[in-house]
Amino acid sequence: MFIHFSLILIIFKENKKRFNQENYDSLFFNIENNLREMGFGDVSVNKKMKEINKIFYDILLKLITAQTKPIKINEKLIIKYFPDLKRKKTQEYMDFESYLLKFYEFCSEKSTNNMIREAINFKF
Repeated sequence: MFIHFSLILIIFKENKKRFNQENYDSLFFNIENNLREMGFGDVSVNKKMKEINKIFYDILLKLITAQTKPIKINEKLIIKYFPDLKRKKTQEYMDFESYLLKFYEFCSEKSTNNMIREAINFKF
């Protein structure tokens, strides 16, 4: 989820558009509510939300290694969060990287006004 959201934010930045703060807040509000529904208390929720924010910003800031076209996905970051893809030359890793690049291209072609709504319908 954070990889997709990061790609969308990166595209907004590339297009010099401002991302709606309400969408950002809504994502993290829903995560917080889900943690509470799972039975976590206030202290645990705050701790988990801090960890989740660190993960999100790690992904957002390090996902793209080159701002050139075509973009380059940070292999080390993907392997960090998806250890099953440890060997980058495996077909699974190649498929995952291809999926992310196609998602990026798909969203890049959309107007920033419609990107989020249409990203939900993305099919690989």
